[in-house]
Amino acid sequence: MIKVGDILVSDDIKEVEFVCHLDKCKGACCVEGDLGAPLEEAELPIMHEIQEQVKPYLTPDGIKAIKAQGPYILDEDGDYSTPTIEGKECAYAHYNELGILKCGIEQAYLDGKISFHKPISCHLYPIRITKNKKGFEAVNYHKWSICSAACSYGKSLKVPLYKFLKDPLTRKYGSDWYGQLEKAIEGN
Repeated sequence: MIKVGDILVSDDIKEVEFVCHLDKCKGACCVEGDLGAPLEEAELPIMHEIQEQVKPYLTPDGIKAIKAQGPYILDEDGDYSTPTIEGKECAYAHYNELGILKCGIEQAYLDGKISFHKPISCHLYPIRITKNKKGFEAVNYHKWSICSAACSYGKSLKVPLYKFLKDPLTRKYGSDWYGQLEKAIEGN
């Protein structure tokens, strides 16, 4: 375990090699699991604000799910997440011409329609952030079989997870924090 500021970082973050391989997994993380993407409370107003700009990037079923459930849901544990289509794929996802699930929010961002990249939980995946009762955060690697191709690909390219996720880690914690993480891992 590495401590960077008040954040605890799992050793897996430096040891696991990982590069998303969407050609292999087809974006399975957007469809597998019990719920949609976890959302932070600060993201909730943004999810309301971006609806009209994101709508052209969504499927008819996604639009229908959002209309029925709202731009996000509150689960029985008191956590917020994106709505899903019939308990499966995220309502904000769409299949591209290659059959790969892509994020409609992210595509709207890439096209300059919104300034919100996508939920931080999605941007950070396969890292998951957990908070303890005292409010401290822990950065952990979520090992999941659907990402085995990404692990193999990362290993072939020799890219550690913390380097692959530099942009979202910087987005979440800032460039100074990320620099401290690199220093702690690389000893520079």
